Amino acid sequence: MKILMVSMSSIHFLRWTEQLKGSGHDVYWFDIRDGGPTEKLSWVHKINGWRLKYPNLKGRHFLKKRLPKLYEGFSPILENDAAMAFEKAVLEIQPDVVHSFALYVACAPIFKVMKKYQNLKWIYSSWGSDLYYFKEIEKYRQDIIRILPRIDYLFTDCKRDVSIAKRLGFEGTVLGTFPGGGGYDYAQYDNYVKTPLNKRNMILVKGYQGRSGRCIEVLKALLQLEKELTPYQVFVFGADKEVEAFISNENMSQLINVKTYGIDDFLAHGSILRLMGEALLYIGNSNSDGMPNTLLEAIAQGAFPIQSNPGGASSEVITHNENGLLIEDCNDVEHIKKLVCQALLNPELIDKAFKINQLEIKPRFEIANIRKQVLQAYNTITR
Repeated sequence: MKILMVSMSSIHFLRWTEQLKGSGHDVYWFDIRDGGPTEKLSWVHKINGWRLKYPNLKGRHFLKKRLPKLYEGFSPILENDAAMAFEKAVLEIQPDVVHSFALYVACAPIFKVMKKYQNLKWIYSSWGSDLYYFKEIEKYRQDIIRILPRIDYLFTDCKRDVSIAKRLGFEGTVLGTFPGGGGYDYAQYDNYVKTPLNKRNMILVKGYQGRSGRCIEVLKALLQLEKELTPYQVFVFGADKEVEAFISNENMSQLINVKTYGIDDFLAHGSILRLMGEALLYIGNSNSDGMPNTLLEAIAQGAFPIQSNPGGASSEVITHNENGLLIEDCNDVEHIKKLVCQALLNPELIDKAFKINQLEIKPRFEIANIRKQVLQAYNTITR
């Protein structure tokens, strides 16, 4: 089967597509952002270099950076239309199915082409906040309602989004619910899982703020636990600028043992997994997400998860008070504080959660297991 992927370049897309290597499918990738050549996915037929009409035009970068509104006005003269470039690829490749990753990035720009070719099968992968958050914004909601009835097949990263998609017009076939980047190769990182658990003294906090992250609410809660946190190091990774500013302005390092890696600091994925394997607690807090990859990774590495639960997504893997704790109000500092205290004062709960997560939850997301299910899902598509 010829599969034409439509996506920007991202670690999740690259990992997902790698599952198709050696499957017998002929895979193409239309880079919707035209991000330039990459050596990754060397076995995939890549479609790059489609955007610029005059790639060697002098002054273009200066104009785009310094005068973006002026550049936007000239863009129809300087740049090719994404839909036209995509249609050209469709006519040349004659794919059996198109697979778009994320609605606004990779469905909306090609919708008029897919509307034109009604018999061309279309898969949509919903990621993160793709449906849950943007359905509440009128402009984006109209796109969702317009696009979903044309979609033939659906992958999601949480079951919550299957219900949302059906409610908003999707009438096709659900291919399954899997992590956005496919399964996890635990063999690479199992050596990082530190035991016994009483040797762990780190509390790992995801540092996102911005539109959906709520790290600052977690930090406010931790500031009220100065005494309880004396034996522990708090490690904030991927910290946004406003999170770093909060830590500095509140003199947190003078009150608790806190270390920060900013969003611009390079922290390799393996290093993050090593930290998770040393952490007693992992705390992730946001007002919108799908199934957080960092949550699944923290569970695999043996950290006790305390995670926000937007729309019930996290409760698909965490049973409250069994294998983790759920933050039901991401803005409630007192609520978060009580959950952290509950975990720190209950080593029996942490031990029980570790066993459940290692023996029951972790195997569900192992790379070979997920790949087998994903390939079976693709193979159900009728040509």
